Amino acid sequence: MSELTFRMAEERDVPLILSFIRDLADYEQMLDQVVADPETLRRELFERHRAEVLFAVEEGREVGFALFFHNFSTFLGRAGLYLEDLFVRPECRGKGYGKAILCQLARIALERGCGRMEWWCLDWNRPSINFYKSLGAASMDEWTVFRLTVPEMERLAAEQGR
Repeated sequence: MSELTFRMAEERDVPLILSFIRDLADYEQMLDQVVADPETLRRELFERHRAEVLFAVEEGREVGFALFFHNFSTFLGRAGLYLEDLFVRPECRGKGYGKAILCQLARIALERGCGRMEWWCLDWNRPSINFYKSLGAASMDEWTVFRLTVPEMERLAAEQGR
């Protein structure tokens, strides 16, 4: 592996962050679902501090990124680090960068007193699933992920108190 360093994203990186998001969505065959725009990312990441972005850098070029935020475990009584997205540029894969990013995130989580790290992985993404398991990550097969999008949230919010 070449010399790999890490840096946290700054506001000037919004276009680069959006580029990584689009590349990831394209890989996951979900590019049509990306509605994020530079202003929204700027506001959410750097004004409201809703999430953070870590870049992996090789020879001055960002070769991978991870977008993460903190969640909270009521059972542990501590924050956790939730990894929303991890992506290494296709031409940079096979060099250990994905593992290096996860190692750096583990360091961040430990420095911040987090009780665990969590993330989701698409069921069809066998290479990633096998990679995560090789690191000791356990799949949470007994859990089902649920989601409400804005229309469902609006409908539910309107019903409250009825």
